[in-house]
Amino acid sequence: MPPKKVPQKTGKLDPVWAKPEDLKKPETVGERTQQRINLSTPYHGKDLNDLTADELKIYSHTNLIKPISEGKISLSVKAEREFWKVVNKEKLPIRHVRDNYDWGKDKNGKDIASYTIEELNQRKVKQARYRALSLFSRQFVHLRDQAKRQGAELAETQIEDERKRRREMAALKKDLYGELTAKLVQDPVYDDIIPIPMEEPENALARIAYPDFYAEAISYLRAVMVAEEYTPRCLRITEHVISMNPAHYTVWLYRFKIIQVLDLPIPDEIEWLNEVALNNLKNYQIWHHRQLLLDYYYPKIADDEDAVKKLAKSEIDFVNQILAEDTKNYHVWSYRQDIVAKLGIWTVAELGSTQNMIEDDVRNNSAWSHRFYLVFSDPSQSTKDASPTEHDPKVPESIIERELKYTRDKILLSPQNQSSWNYLRGVLRKAGRGMSTEEGFASQFAECLGEEGEKVTSSHALEMLADASVETGDAEKATLCFTRLAKTWDPIREGYWQYRISQLKEQ
Repeated sequence: MPPKKVPQKTGKLDPVWAKPEDLKKPETVGERTQQRINLSTPYHGKDLNDLTADELKIYSHTNLIKPISEGKISLSVKAEREFWKVVNKEKLPIRHVRDNYDWGKDKNGKDIASYTIEELNQRKVKQARYRALSLFSRQFVHLRDQAKRQGAELAETQIEDERKRRREMAALKKDLYGELTAKLVQDPVYDDIIPIPMEEPENALARIAYPDFYAEAISYLRAVMVAEEYTPRCLRITEHVISMNPAHYTVWLYRFKIIQVLDLPIPDEIEWLNEVALNNLKNYQIWHHRQLLLDYYYPKIADDEDAVKKLAKSEIDFVNQILAEDTKNYHVWSYRQDIVAKLGIWTVAELGSTQNMIEDDVRNNSAWSHRFYLVFSDPSQSTKDASPTEHDPKVPESIIERELKYTRDKILLSPQNQSSWNYLRGVLRKAGRGMSTEEGFASQFAECLGEEGEKVTSSHALEMLADASVETGDAEKATLCFTRLAKTWDPIREGYWQYRISQLKEQ
């Protein structure tokens, strides 16, 4: 016997109270919500006096359904059967969508009701993914705690999976809600650390508004420092803090302590430090840390000549790289002077390096200062611990003459450059010679003083002539030089020159 034919549906049976716009495919979440409100609440928003008898009947039945469907009113079995029969016959809505439903706003302040249906679906998928990842993350924490109670550890693959999971959760949280998850929270290695947040007094005059991610990192740093923990994970915390604030001197000291306790390879630390220094040229803490590393590392290799030479070359090469970016970086020059002394880099190459910098910029006072240190502090040709401003008979005469000639040549290139004139004065002091020995050289830069054709191309030369005159006892000429400096060639320091004149009168 052939099966009975099932009558095919010819179309959707829409409620009689549906408006034309309620039967169109909605484009936004807000439109769909409004359609559902209209379809679940017959004649929503209409005046009851305007309804026909049939419409009023539907409206009344709909409002009667709600308390029964919600279980607020109980019916007998027979009455309930008859009730639902009428509901099905009249195609009345059983559930109602609340009016004025608020979808809220997304991370950018955009109303979610303005989303397309597809955009809302994508958002729901991400939210579901985030909830699922959260469940797996809580399971990981449970398994890890269970393993610790049993004296065991989870496999590294499990920990790495959790790291990836937390990174994905952080990305989803940022994408969905615009909330940043702190970096350290994303790593299960730090789960057992109880952060110590910094609390400022309520009556503080100026509270520092630290970004949340920085405050979180500092709270972890503070916790491990209080616990006096020196482990690889603490080293990673210091690296994280330094990446945000390389001027935080306390974290540098703590990092150095970790390196000492763990006896970590210094060359590896220096390699990491190089990258940090290149990104923070003016940072003092970086070079202080490098100084500590050098002081700690050098005694270990002091007896290995090849290792010392290798270290000296790598350090000078890196210093030159930094100075190529910033030729007058005080911290770098100070460090360079220290490694020259510690590693014995009293070489022609080092002297030539500073000479090249002076050739590039004759006004580079840092290069002139370093040259003076190289020439007059070299232990092979100078007295140990001799003051930079005192005569040193150990310095060879040939060195003195070489430096005098070199300086005169540079002064001729730029007579008003104070750096070269200061260097000349320093060489004369080391040689035990007076300023008067260079009076003939200085005179060419100051002609016809006090006369109509007066010409001065270097106020520093005029000052040297004044000092030379003081040395030789020519108070008249010295007074003339100081007066011309005060009135014409260096009036910004007039008070100083007048003071020098007053000293001459007292003698």
